[in-house]
Amino acid sequence: MNTKSHTASLVSSSDVNGTNVYGADGSEVGHIDHLMIDKESGKVAYAVMGFGGFLGMGEDHHPVPWDALRYDTSRHGFVTDITPEQLKGAPERRDDWHQDRAWEQRTFDHYGIPYYWI
Repeated sequence: MNTKSHTASLVSSSDVNGTNVYGADGSEVGHIDHLMIDKESGKVAYAVMGFGGFLGMGEDHHPVPWDALRYDTSRHGFVTDITPEQLKGAPERRDDWHQDRAWEQRTFDHYGIPYYWI
């Protein structure tokens, strides 16, 4: 087995943090601040994205289902079909959002993404 081709699709989480995210129209919409990984399945559940702000100040963070992103090799970044309107209309989250399955269900339904835990 060619090890190089086998690992070509793998990437370190540290390399994902800070990666730009582009809208379907090609405009830059934000960047990935960090990932949330499901401890039981090992699947990446969310990319917590940073939007707006200047030099990290005033930046807003939103968890976006990982499957709402796809990597674009020509841009060296991720592309999403999520619109600013969808983002603004996303279910409100509390500080413990990552422990609230009902919030997760509402969020995945809102974005039309299959649940990662099924």
